[in-house]
Amino acid sequence: MNNLKVIGKEKVGSIEFTGIEGGFGKDKKAMLVKDIAKIHGRSIREINEVINRNIKRFKNEIDLIDLKQIVPNDLFSDYGFTKAQWGNAKNIYLLSERGYSKLLKILDDDKAWEVYDQLVDNYFNMRVAIKENNPAIVKDKRLEIMEKNAATRKANLMYRIAMATESNSSKQSLLANAAKELTGEMTIPVMKKKEYSATDVGNQVGLTANKVGRIANKFGIKAEQPGQNEYGRWSNSKSQHSDKEVPQWLYFDEGLKFIKDNVQ
Repeated sequence: MNNLKVIGKEKVGSIEFTGIEGGFGKDKKAMLVKDIAKIHGRSIREINEVINRNIKRFKNEIDLIDLKQIVPNDLFSDYGFTKAQWGNAKNIYLLSERGYSKLLKILDDDKAWEVYDQLVDNYFNMRVAIKENNPAIVKDKRLEIMEKNAATRKANLMYRIAMATESNSSKQSLLANAAKELTGEMTIPVMKKKEYSATDVGNQVGLTANKVGRIANKFGIKAEQPGQNEYGRWSNSKSQHSDKEVPQWLYFDEGLKFIKDNVQ
């Protein structure tokens, strides 16, 4: 692992954060979760919970590093923490560009992608391009990110339309095209699976819907949004307290069986 180096305060537009190099490769930039949380208007606890729920998706020393495990406790101030903040934190995560992009797929909001574009262009890659006097790096990277973002948003839109249509043939076609945008392959999904909400599952196994969700999150059986796997799929449902649609994980028979087998 390359040595970590705090390079001081960085600023991209109105975004100010602690610039860090190393850890993921020579001169590779990284970001602290505490700065990511501030940028996206989330709490540190919320971002940490998202990461820990999906920890199997993040590769240690490639996507993230827990500074609590490798940095001496007396260096807390170098990274912008007070002694109390450092001591009380269970995890102090540092994310690479790749780790940050994985986190954004999970957060999945327009603000997140807007900020990501700025940080990739002006923090993760811009300094390297300037150092190497190679503006083509910036141009190519910007184009790559724009194409990936466009494909992800297009796939997400097709998925939402598919979930709202009554025609199974249209639904299959839309989902297949959404898969093609993300993977490059036309995959026809298997439809007509029986689906259960967390409440339905809870009623069958004698648990609350909240407990069912905690078991599913603990074992990481939920697919990335939007998507599905052998255990279930993501759907959008109307919030009880507003007109806003919220993501809901629906369980297939395999998911119901998994919960039943793992009730503690």
